[in-house]
Amino acid sequence: MLEVIKSVTGSESNLIANLANICSIIQENKNYHWTGFYLVEGEELVLGPFQGPLACTRIAFGKGVCGSAWSEKKTQRVDDVHKFSGHIACSVKTNSELVVPILKDGIVVAVLDLDSTSFSAFTESDQDNFEEIAKYIATLF
Repeated sequence: MLEVIKSVTGSESNLIANLANICSIIQENKNYHWTGFYLVEGEELVLGPFQGPLACTRIAFGKGVCGSAWSEKKTQRVDDVHKFSGHIACSVKTNSELVVPILKDGIVVAVLDLDSTSFSAFTESDQDNFEEIAKYIATLF
Protein backbone atom coordinates (compact mmCIF):
# COMPACT_ATOMS: atom_id res chain seq x y z
CA MET A 1 0.00 0.00 0.00
CA LEU A 2 2.82 2.40 0.81
CA GLU A 3 4.11 2.41 -2.77
CA VAL A 4 0.63 3.15 -4.11
CA ILE A 5 0.21 5.95 -1.56
CA LYS A 6 3.55 7.45 -2.58
CA SER A 7 2.68 7.28 -6.27
CA VAL A 8 -0.71 8.95 -5.78
CA THR A 9 0.44 11.68 -3.38
CA GLY A 10 3.96 12.34 -4.64
CA SER A 11 3.07 15.08 -7.10
CA GLU A 12 0.14 16.59 -5.17
CA SER A 13 0.76 19.42 -2.69
CA ASN A 14 -2.73 19.73 -1.17
CA LEU A 15 -2.83 18.01 2.21
CA ILE A 16 -6.58 17.37 2.29
CA ALA A 17 -6.57 15.87 -1.21
CA ASN A 18 -3.70 13.59 -0.24
CA LEU A 19 -5.31 12.47 3.03
CA ALA A 20 -8.58 11.79 1.21
CA ASN A 21 -6.83 9.61 -1.36
CA ILE A 22 -4.88 7.79 1.35
CA CYS A 23 -8.19 6.94 3.06
CA SER A 24 -9.51 5.60 -0.21
CA ILE A 25 -6.41 3.48 -0.84
CA ILE A 26 -6.56 1.97 2.65
CA GLN A 27 -10.29 1.35 2.44
CA GLU A 28 -10.04 -0.30 -0.98
CA ASN A 29 -7.27 -2.59 0.27
CA LYS A 30 -8.54 -3.40 3.76
CA ASN A 31 -12.30 -2.69 3.80
CA TYR A 32 -12.34 -1.54 7.43
CA HIS A 33 -15.51 -0.23 9.06
CA TRP A 34 -13.97 3.25 9.28
CA THR A 35 -10.73 4.73 7.99
CA GLY A 36 -9.79 8.33 8.54
CA PHE A 37 -7.74 11.13 9.97
CA TYR A 38 -8.12 13.48 12.89
CA LEU A 39 -6.02 16.64 12.66
CA VAL A 40 -4.59 18.43 15.67
CA GLU A 41 -6.18 21.85 16.14
CA GLY A 42 -5.26 23.48 19.44
CA GLU A 43 -6.21 21.10 22.26
CA GLU A 44 -8.52 18.97 20.11
CA LEU A 45 -8.41 16.50 17.29
CA VAL A 46 -10.73 17.63 14.51
CA LEU A 47 -12.23 15.26 11.97
CA GLY A 48 -10.40 15.20 8.65
CA PRO A 49 -10.88 13.12 5.52
CA PHE A 50 -12.41 9.70 6.15
CA GLN A 51 -14.32 6.81 4.63
CA GLY A 52 -17.11 5.13 6.53
CA PRO A 53 -20.16 6.06 8.60
CA LEU A 54 -20.74 9.31 10.48
CA ALA A 55 -17.88 10.16 12.84
CA CYS A 56 -17.16 12.14 15.97
CA THR A 57 -16.17 15.65 14.95
CA ARG A 58 -13.89 16.64 17.85
CA ILE A 59 -11.89 14.64 20.37
CA ALA A 60 -10.13 16.18 23.37
CA PHE A 61 -6.45 15.66 24.13
CA GLY A 62 -5.98 12.36 25.96
CA LYS A 63 -9.60 11.21 25.49
CA GLY A 64 -10.53 7.91 23.89
CA VAL A 65 -8.22 5.81 21.75
CA CYS A 66 -7.41 8.68 19.36
CA GLY A 67 -6.71 11.17 22.13
CA SER A 68 -4.53 8.59 23.90
CA ALA A 69 -2.46 8.02 20.75
CA TRP A 70 -1.98 11.79 20.60
CA SER A 71 -1.10 12.33 24.26
CA GLU A 72 1.19 9.29 24.49
CA LYS A 73 2.71 9.82 21.01
CA LYS A 74 2.40 6.09 20.39
CA THR A 75 0.22 3.70 18.46
CA GLN A 76 -2.83 2.31 20.22
CA ARG A 77 -3.83 -1.20 19.11
CA VAL A 78 -7.04 -2.15 20.90
CA ASP A 79 -8.44 -5.65 20.47
CA ASP A 80 -11.72 -4.82 22.25
CA VAL A 81 -12.68 -1.15 22.42
CA HIS A 82 -15.43 -1.95 24.93
CA LYS A 83 -12.69 -2.75 27.47
CA PHE A 84 -10.74 0.45 26.76
CA SER A 85 -11.30 2.90 29.60
CA GLY A 86 -12.77 6.12 28.22
CA HIS A 87 -13.46 4.75 24.74
CA ILE A 88 -15.53 7.17 22.65
CA ALA A 89 -18.16 5.17 20.79
CA CYS A 90 -18.65 7.02 17.52
CA SER A 91 -20.10 3.83 16.06
CA VAL A 92 -21.64 0.98 18.03
CA LYS A 93 -20.40 -1.39 15.31
CA THR A 94 -16.71 -0.78 16.10
CA ASN A 95 -15.12 -3.57 18.13
CA SER A 96 -11.39 -3.06 17.60
CA GLU A 97 -9.26 -0.09 16.66
CA LEU A 98 -5.78 0.89 15.54
CA VAL A 99 -4.75 4.52 15.93
CA VAL A 100 -1.35 5.66 14.68
CA PRO A 101 -0.03 9.13 15.55
CA ILE A 102 1.54 11.15 12.76
CA LEU A 103 4.55 13.02 14.09
CA LYS A 104 6.25 15.94 12.38
CA ASP A 105 9.49 16.96 14.10
CA GLY A 106 8.43 15.03 17.21
CA ILE A 107 5.02 16.73 17.46
CA VAL A 108 1.75 14.93 16.74
CA VAL A 109 0.02 16.74 13.88
CA ALA A 110 -2.68 14.13 13.21
CA VAL A 111 -3.73 10.56 13.88
CA LEU A 112 -4.71 7.82 11.46
CA ASP A 113 -7.72 6.00 12.89
CA LEU A 114 -8.75 2.53 11.68
CA ASP A 115 -11.85 0.79 13.06
CA SER A 116 -13.07 -2.76 12.53
CA THR A 117 -16.32 -4.53 13.35
CA SER A 118 -14.26 -7.62 14.24
CA PHE A 119 -12.55 -8.11 17.58
CA SER A 120 -8.72 -8.32 17.46
CA ALA A 121 -8.74 -7.30 13.80
CA PHE A 122 -5.32 -5.62 13.83
CA THR A 123 -2.10 -7.60 14.03
CA GLU A 124 1.41 -6.56 14.99
CA SER A 125 2.23 -6.70 11.28
CA ASP A 126 -0.66 -4.31 10.53
CA GLN A 127 0.65 -1.97 13.20
CA ASP A 128 4.18 -2.04 11.74
CA ASN A 129 2.86 -1.39 8.23
CA PHE A 130 0.65 1.52 9.27
CA GLU A 131 3.45 3.04 11.34
CA GLU A 132 5.59 3.05 8.18
CA ILE A 133 2.73 4.66 6.25
CA ALA A 134 2.36 7.27 9.04
CA LYS A 135 6.08 8.16 8.73
CA TYR A 136 5.51 8.88 5.06
CA ILE A 137 2.30 10.82 5.72
CA ALA A 138 4.25 13.08 8.09
CA THR A 139 6.30 14.26 5.10
CA LEU A 140 3.10 15.58 3.50
CA PHE A 141 2.48 18.07 6.35
